[in-house]
Amino acid sequence: MPYHDHHTGITVLDIAEYEKQRPAFRARMIEAKKHRRVHVGPIMTFVFENRDTVVFQIQEMMRVERIVHEDQIQHEIDTYSRLLPSHNELSATLLIEITEKEKIKPTLDALVGLTKDSVFLIVGEHEIEAAFDEEQSEEGRISAVQYIRWTLNEIEIERLRFGEADVSLMVRHPNYHHFTRLTDEQRRAIAQDLSSEA
Repeated sequence: MPYHDHHTGITVLDIAEYEKQRPAFRARMIEAKKHRRVHVGPIMTFVFENRDTVVFQIQEMMRVERIVHEDQIQHEIDTYSRLLPSHNELSATLLIEITEKEKIKPTLDALVGLTKDSVFLIVGEHEIEAAFDEEQSEEGRISAVQYIRWTLNEIEIERLRFGEADVSLMVRHPNYHHFTRLTDEQRRAIAQDLSSEA
């Protein structure tokens, strides 16, 4: 029996039904995320989120944790719906990927201060500051997973949608300064997120 959250409009399947549909759903998500994943420098990856990616994360969490009670399902929806972009917004999960265990703490310590004035979406010549999820911020510490969003004006949206300007991601931090121009496929994928009144 599907569970529907009226506030977000998110509907999730119970774990038995999801198990049946998972192979097709997962294949679709892997394909969709190909162009929603942007690497900026050696250790940062931005994954642009939308309703499908959020539902997939909720379903996967329900499956792994064997979540069946409505209050627990609602908790997962409330948690992950923070990733949904609002109207005129792009939303992304920023992953700081450090593979060597002994480098995790020193690398994260070196990135303290990674905030809105160090992560930018650039549309043409417009630098748009990222807004970080305040619930994740802790003085003097940084998490390896960050939820961020950018609010665009109508001109920026138009230029991004129709490929009228280069679109890039830039991290400008004293210990990490990298820049990646989005491919046309990546630009088109994230432009779809600006087409709805999410």
